[in-house]
Parts: sequence; C-alpha cells; structure tokens
Amino acid sequence: TRLTLALFALLAAGAAQAGCIYPRAPERVPDGKTAAFEEMAAAQKAVQQFNDDINSYNTCLDMEQSAAETSGQFDQNRLAEMRSIQAMKNNAAVDAVQEVADQFNEQLRIFKSRDKQD
Repeated sequence: TRLTLALFALLAAGAAQAGCIYPRAPERVPDGKTAAFEEMAAAQKAVQQFNDDINSYNTCLDMEQSAAETSGQFDQNRLAEMRSIQAMKNNAAVDAVQEVADQFNEQLRIFKSRDKQD
C-alpha cells in the first residue's frame, strides 16, 4: 500500500505540474541592420507578450505549489522537492525572457543607430 500511495502522490504531483504550459518565445528577433520599423514594432510587442506570458506561467507555478502545500497530500520532503523544481522552472523562465529581451534590445540599438546615420 505504501507503493500505491507513493505512486498516487507522484501522479497527483505530475498532474498538478502539467497544468502550467510553458509559453513559446518569439521565433526570431529581426536584424536591426535591415528591419523595417514595422518589424521592430511587431518584435517589441512579441517580446512584451512573451514577458507577460512568462509572468502568467510563473504565477501558475506559484498557484500549483500553494495548492500542493495546502492539499495535505505530500510530506515535507516531497514539498521541499516540489519547491526546488518550481524554483528551477521559474528561474529558467526568467532567464529565457531576459535572453530574448537582451537580443531584441541589441537589435533595437542597431536599428536606432542605423536611422541616425541616414
């Protein structure tokens, strides 16, 4: 029966974790050397949307963690493990959005410097 309970706990944790869907990053950042204004504006909106989606994803992870902690289904070791996994997912998501934002900002600087030269 311990095995059955352990399997149930893992399945319940897996189901809880499956509810938060990791957002898709923008497919590409336009090249600031050649991009039109409209491309840069669309990319800026896409990066902002990705940031918003990451924030929603992290909020979902927080809500799942809170639900797991208040459910009474998990012992302290399992909850600590779940917190650790949630923190890694959160940090990876924040890193991903920062990388995309950095790429966009680099291309935006190139785009703006190009326009100054014209």
